[in-house]
Amino acid sequence: MKLAMLKAVMLASAAALALSGAAHAQSMGPATEPGFTPPKTSWGAPDLQGFWSNASITNMQRDAAYPNLILTDQEVAKMEGEDYYNNRTREDAKPADVANLKLLDGTDLLSGGGYNAFWVDQGSHVGRVKGTPRSSWIVEPASGRIPRIGAAAPARPQAAPARPTGAAAPTGTVQGPGAVNRNAGGGFGSYDNPESRPMGERCIIGFGNTGGPVMTNVLYNNTYQIVQSPTHAMILVEMVHDARIVPIFANAEEARGSYRPDVIQQWLGDSVGWYEGDTLVVETRNVHPQQRGYVSKAGKLTERFTRWNAGQIVYEFTVEDPTQYSQPWKGEMAFNASPEPSYEYACHEGNHAMYGILAGAREKERGGATVAANADEEGR
Repeated sequence: MKLAMLKAVMLASAAALALSGAAHAQSMGPATEPGFTPPKTSWGAPDLQGFWSNASITNMQRDAAYPNLILTDQEVAKMEGEDYYNNRTREDAKPADVANLKLLDGTDLLSGGGYNAFWVDQGSHVGRVKGTPRSSWIVEPASGRIPRIGAAAPARPQAAPARPTGAAAPTGTVQGPGAVNRNAGGGFGSYDNPESRPMGERCIIGFGNTGGPVMTNVLYNNTYQIVQSPTHAMILVEMVHDARIVPIFANAEEARGSYRPDVIQQWLGDSVGWYEGDTLVVETRNVHPQQRGYVSKAGKLTERFTRWNAGQIVYEFTVEDPTQYSQPWKGEMAFNASPEPSYEYACHEGNHAMYGILAGAREKERGGATVAANADEEGR
């Protein structure tokens, strides 16, 4: 009797596991395209090498106009037809009205204009992951929205309170009468000094979170190069030429035991990796506290890179950060084979804007005005 009951329990458990696996397969789909055999390196690891691009008009979060993760053909046409830069590209391609041309005289500088569409390379189509058009990269929660806790954001240095005009500067400082207190340090994005400008503006890391954590698509320079060796994987990010160098270990336990000490804080975080079948798994933690992104110093990112077919890597990610989010959240992104290599991204070379920003701040200080600390920054 006891043996029969034990068999029944075992059968029920097996059925539950089978149903669970089927549900996961149905929600996320198969790991590789049916009939495709992922290539291997000469040492037997899944071969992910080459140039890949995540350029797309699909964004991290889902627009309320598109309630479902997978778009219909009509929704694809609507989303692509209404895209701002797609429309700008069409307008810019129209013949110029030669009867209404005028030379630029500087009066247009305050009109809010930036790049024309020629310089934008975000892609013109929605992202297709495993062949299906996606309204967002986020797949969980089902809403396609980041489950933030209130308005929480990564902890970051705050600007010091401005001194009243004419007040004495703190001992040991050399600054204008209305400047932000440099002893306390200007906040991110302040005009106080080069070190308090945003990371992307200073060319330390790419703006828009292109290097991660999570690696996301932006207006241009969306190409990535993956190079592998038996001991490491390297992801070169076209935007500001960030290089993620990931040591590879035999398994997750060995990898997690190889993190650097917490006192070593790296841009883009501390990443370790291992292979699970045809997938490269990368786990990242201890993100530099001054880096704005989806993961704080207290959080963790798990990434999975799998060849779906010859022309696409499926990039899956899971963000766990209880200081910012009410639950872990997950996403899938398409990295498509690029017919072109990465460009060398020139960033600080000829950066006249930095000179102008800081010169304007110094001029305000000389006049006794307070230089406001501006917390705005790319990458959010």
